[in-house]
Amino acid sequence: MENQCQQCAYYIYDEEYEEYICDVDMDEDDYYQLLQTHRKSCPYYRNGDEYAVVRKQI
Repeated sequence: MENQCQQCAYYIYDEEYEEYICDVDMDEDDYYQLLQTHRKSCPYYRNGDEYAVVRKQI
């Protein structure tokens, strides 16, 4: 899932921590459920490639 995170729109660089973090707005219950499920992909994933739609149109 790490490669998927690196391409996600929510994966941003935090200058305070000086590292990349997931910036999804979720509460503690959502985070607990995410950790408890054995998903192979993240339900919050959003492609961060702005040109993906353009490439499909060509």
